[in-house]
Amino acid sequence: MNNKERQQLGLPYHYDDPSLYDGQREYQELLYDYNLLRPTQVKEKQEYLKKMFAEIGEGCTIETPLHANWGCHHVHFGKGVYCNSNLTLVDDGHIYVGDHTMIAPNVVIATAGHPILPILREHHYVYCQAVHIGKNVWIGSGVSILPGVSIGDNSVIGAGSVVTKDIPENVVAYGVPCKVVREIGEKDKLYYFKDKLLDVEE
Repeated sequence: MNNKERQQLGLPYHYDDPSLYDGQREYQELLYDYNLLRPTQVKEKQEYLKKMFAEIGEGCTIETPLHANWGCHHVHFGKGVYCNSNLTLVDDGHIYVGDHTMIAPNVVIATAGHPILPILREHHYVYCQAVHIGKNVWIGSGVSILPGVSIGDNSVIGAGSVVTKDIPENVVAYGVPCKVVREIGEKDKLYYFKDKLLDVEE
């Protein structure tokens, strides 16, 4: 089994195998150019996003700077996704983000990791596990999402969290490591922030 096959199966593989780098620099060049676009170049940004991403829906906004190992080549976004500045995507593996999800500044989404056993790291082994983020999720600033994690639809991940395990849908979760704190429910129809009363219709 070659390294490409091992990578696709989520097994440890040698990251320095030249056969794995096919096109990576070209994708990074696209990302470099994207980060140099001016705020007013909205049309050009949309054109670049379509070239860069594996899939991207309509109405997505990604503030710069954006960082990605593979220039977003393994990233799949639904429609209406908003990402604030300084998003880092370790997209050696695939990243899936659902419609209308919002990602705050300084978030890291990582699909790649290194084995704990020292000798394996010394011999340049790495592994990849896909990350899945559902629809209408809100990810707070400074969150780190680790390889293999899934986050369910409508959930909120609090600022500064480190998400090491799956988070179900319709919950508020935060902490290091990130844990479910409560379900989204009736309280959230009355208050939008702490004790601040909500004055808009659903």
